[in-house]
Amino acid sequence: MKRLIATIGTAALFAVLAACGSGGGGEAKQFASGKVGNMTVTLASRDGVLRDGDQELTVTFKDASGKAVDVGSASLNFHMPAMGTMPVMNDPATLTTTSTPGVYSGKVKLEMAGEWQAQIAYEGPAGSGKGSFPVTAQP
Repeated sequence: MKRLIATIGTAALFAVLAACGSGGGGEAKQFASGKVGNMTVTLASRDGVLRDGDQELTVTFKDASGKAVDVGSASLNFHMPAMGTMPVMNDPATLTTTSTPGVYSGKVKLEMAGEWQAQIAYEGPAGSGKGSFPVTAQP
C-alpha cells in the first residue's frame, strides 16, 4: 500500500512539473530590435510575436558589447499614423523594472494588427536616447 501511494505521489509531482513547465514559463523570444541612442533595444514576447490586444512583453537595453545595461527611466509607445479616415493611434506600454538591470517587463493593449512604430526613450545612468523602429502586430 505504501508503495502504491508513493508511486501515485511521484506521478502527481511529475504531472504538476510538466504542466508548469521548466524554468518558470520559458524565456521570451525576440520579435523586433533597433538602435535607440547608443543602445540596442530588443522587444520580446513569450511566443516571439507581437499581437493586437492585451499582451506582455520584455524590453532589453544592451550596449555596444551586447551587455544588458540599466538605463534608468524608460518608455515605450506603439504609434500608427493616420491612414485615410482612420485617426492616428498611440498605445503606450507600461514598463516596470525587473531584477535584471537593463531588462524591463511591459504590458500593452494594441488596438489592431498592422504596421506600428515602436517609439522608445530612456534617460538615466547610461545617458539618454530616443528613437523608433518598425514592428508588425499579428491578429
